[in-house]
Amino acid sequence: MVEDMWIIYLLLALVIIVVVYALFEKSWMKLKTYYVKINRPNLKGLRIAFISDLHHSEYVSIRYLKKVVERVNSLKTDVIILGGDYVSSKEKYIEPVFSILKDLKAPLGVYGVIGNHDFEAAKAKVLQAMQKAGIISLDNESYWLKYNNDKFKLGGIADIMYDLPNINKTIHDVENDDYVILVSHNPDYAEVAKDYPVDLMVSGHTHGGQITLFGLYAPVIPSKYKQKYRSGLIKHGRLHTIVSHGVGVVGLPFRFFARPEITIIEFTD
Repeated sequence: MVEDMWIIYLLLALVIIVVVYALFEKSWMKLKTYYVKINRPNLKGLRIAFISDLHHSEYVSIRYLKKVVERVNSLKTDVIILGGDYVSSKEKYIEPVFSILKDLKAPLGVYGVIGNHDFEAAKAKVLQAMQKAGIISLDNESYWLKYNNDKFKLGGIADIMYDLPNINKTIHDVENDDYVILVSHNPDYAEVAKDYPVDLMVSGHTHGGQITLFGLYAPVIPSKYKQKYRSGLIKHGRLHTIVSHGVGVVGLPFRFFARPEITIIEFTD
């Protein structure tokens, strides 16, 4: 009987340790850098900051997100891209989160798509708040950006779960040797984008699994392709897809071996 009680106490202690750590990890932000090789000399050195899945809610505070914005600005990247899901589902969080996102600054601008949770909150109000904050919408839109006497195409697609993505708005005027970056909230769209002249796709949505088995496997991933698009760099020939953990949480206020991250992409030799 005494031995059984010790086992119970030990298990309870382990559960408490895991829960406390998971609560701590949800705000233990890291910087994740990807060095992408590129054959265009004048684009080498270009740095992009990508943040996704802010999920402002009762679980993700404005105070925490202000730190995210401050950290991104301190990195002094050339362009900032936002991957959607600015709120979890409640409309009342839209205005507060964009009141701080308006402070994001980059020489080539701040761009973003919206995610599935933004639709659940209020698509029109999210788009309106983005515009008011000076964030350029990439939902089925694209722009030529100039860097060091060269240019690259930055485009995005509407959310694949709730909207009608149209990649033609990005690739309709590109040549095969142009460098093209596509933003999709959901990484599953890589299965489509790989058949088009797209070089790099950035996505969020999966949260890196949010709660994983020590970073090796995630029991629940919001992707048709499960572990394939959990996180990291996935290559499909010409197309390189980078899936970020994002910075917020949804569902439960926990992360376990899937730390929130600001993603930096730097073009190199």
